Amino acid sequence: MRRFTLALLVALTAASAFQAAPAQAHGRAPGGLGIENCSATACHFDVPPGDYDVSVELGGADASGTAITGETRRSLLPETAVDAGRRVHRSFTVNVRTPEGEPTGPDGSPGLDLTIGGPAPALADIRVTPALPQALGSARAGGTPILRHIYLIGDSTVCDQPADPYSGWGQQLPQYLRKGLAVANYADSGESTVTYLADPRLWATVRPLIRPHDLVLIQLAHNDKQTDESTYRTNLETLVTGVRDKGGEPVLVTPIVRRWFNADGTLNNNTALLVNGLGVDHPAVIRSVAAAEHVPLIDLTARTKALVESLGVEGSKSIYLYNEKRDNTHTSVHGATVYAGLVRDELVAQDLIPEGLSR
Repeated sequence: MRRFTLALLVALTAASAFQAAPAQAHGRAPGGLGIENCSATACHFDVPPGDYDVSVELGGADASGTAITGETRRSLLPETAVDAGRRVHRSFTVNVRTPEGEPTGPDGSPGLDLTIGGPAPALADIRVTPALPQALGSARAGGTPILRHIYLIGDSTVCDQPADPYSGWGQQLPQYLRKGLAVANYADSGESTVTYLADPRLWATVRPLIRPHDLVLIQLAHNDKQTDESTYRTNLETLVTGVRDKGGEPVLVTPIVRRWFNADGTLNNNTALLVNGLGVDHPAVIRSVAAAEHVPLIDLTARTKALVESLGVEGSKSIYLYNEKRDNTHTSVHGATVYAGLVRDELVAQDLIPEGLSR
């Protein structure tokens, strides 16, 4: 693991903004970055690209509810309620890189930026340190200490969306994971299997980063509107082979449905269920490739179809951006959070991540 020398920054605000003793009072090892780098609503840590463990202490004199997002609107810690006069500790691992959001987007600000939110935020203490390998506890890994990544390859329904009201499910996934799993979201708006393989900022950038036991979740279909079945299948196989050649574990993910209903309350077989203009049934091809190549499959099409149909025409509007943008493809923050939860459930159910590393 690469070692970094971390220099303490000048405090952004006085420590009195928090209901806790100064960070130094906790006997920290030199080099840890703490609460002196925070204001009441944000923290900035001047660190180079890499993976970092973040440990927080939440709570204060009054009842509180705190959530933490980071970098390009990634949800890192869900809203956590703490009773008055009590403290709780939480931790997570965050991936810091440039560009910090979509791979073809702007670089973003250097270092690690966290936003402290929630209905009644109370950050009492925080410590940021370079992430260290730990035992994965998986039979596949043999208990070998590693720092495991979950790389995401996808489109605008997966990516770290830069602005409200949009959100990709990959943007919400980190909040469901504990320290030891770092989500590196390389999904990018507008990408198909064709363009993702062709753009050097995408597949050619992600592939060299993959290490043994890393998971690589692949959801590309929404923009393959003119991709014929043979090409689509070949592109998926290329991605699977490329991941395995680096020692990673590919996971194929069928696309989230679009919110287009038939008169009987079921989803449209073509538009909603991702059958393109050439008649290519994308989810069916993905399922076929997964079976042929013995690749784990997260059938997000089936899971999201069942959910959207159960919510109905009106209830499903909150999942998508229908109310805000008349958009039946892209998800709201709420919808992306729900869909990320479905992905987490499948990762745990299929033993792709240890249950102890999920929330």
